[in-house]
Amino acid sequence: MASRVVVFDYGSGNLRSAQRAMERTGADVTVTSDPHAALDADGLLVPGVGAFSACMTSLRAAGGDRIIGRRVAGGRPVLGICVGMQVLFDRGVESADPGAGAEAEVTGGCGEWPGTVDRLRAPIVPHMGWNTVRPPEDTRLFAGIGPRERFYFVHSYAVREWEFTSANERIPAPKVTWSEHGEPFVAAVENGPLWATQFHPEKSGDAGARVLANWVDTL
Repeated sequence: MASRVVVFDYGSGNLRSAQRAMERTGADVTVTSDPHAALDADGLLVPGVGAFSACMTSLRAAGGDRIIGRRVAGGRPVLGICVGMQVLFDRGVESADPGAGAEAEVTGGCGEWPGTVDRLRAPIVPHMGWNTVRPPEDTRLFAGIGPRERFYFVHSYAVREWEFTSANERIPAPKVTWSEHGEPFVAAVENGPLWATQFHPEKSGDAGARVLANWVDTL
């Protein structure tokens, strides 16, 4: 039977693009905000576009933070995409006008990983376009994908420092993939049932399709 994937609809994200891309992997895909469907699915995909604070407000209103937490605690796979990855961290720090010294807005995230999402320090922001990534050697998310393949990014904020390492020898350390735009930033994470990408696999051609297929293969 095909794996059942729910694309979680909490009012943010390219839902139909994500749905079509997931369907091309052979998964049975539903777009819904229903919490029971989201909890029961083989895999939960959490999209996200726009501001961290707005996404977290919508995600909490839909109960998405609790759903993600319950799934991860139960070892049930979750995949976050773009801001859907960012909200998995402790906090996001955003400023409407960083050049003018505006006061930053700090928003709490889901807290699945320690760390802060803040503005990229680069000559040109947002980071918009195609870029390579540097996955670890034992990656499953990027299995079968060559080092020259590029992925599509659209973001001004990212996690610039990885703060979490496994403190238990029975639990493998997270596998962190990096990219660079002005400075290194976290491009993807594989951590038990919780995986995420800063780039948009649904907009990344054949390489992105392979990333999604690799995730579905784990369900």
